[in-house]
Amino acid sequence: MSAISASQAKGPRVHSHQSAHQLLSQRDRSRSSQVPAGMPESPGKPAPLPPLRLTRRGKVVLIGIPLVLLAALLLSLAGFFNSPAKASDAPEDLSVTPTVTVTVQPGESLWAIAGTVAPDRDARDVIADIVQLNNLPAGAVLPGQQLYVPTR
Repeated sequence: MSAISASQAKGPRVHSHQSAHQLLSQRDRSRSSQVPAGMPESPGKPAPLPPLRLTRRGKVVLIGIPLVLLAALLLSLAGFFNSPAKASDAPEDLSVTPTVTVTVQPGESLWAIAGTVAPDRDARDVIADIVQLNNLPAGAVLPGQQLYVPTR
């Protein structure tokens, strides 16, 4: 056998009486039978997506984190609505704290001012009232500073 006849024997057999159109249609049919399952046969349609599969960690992230955020929001709203930060139930119950204005002298402290203004009360309570009335960030005062001091 010659080299030409051996290569023709191994290659596809082409009958001379088939047209090119028939060969192309046979090729297309053989390709369409080889399309994997789940793939569309027409080239214009997109392939359908497979169903979503979540791992255990994915389920925790997808469900657990929004639930934790919702619980935190509910707890903060419950604390906000139940807070006892109201001055009075009725405007008639509100009263103005009687105060006097005191100018701090050099060398004077809140302790000395509290003892001078209200000697019958505990000085710690008077100092707490002075700090609250004047919005003092610390217990320190400066000479010449004007303070509101409760007289009750």
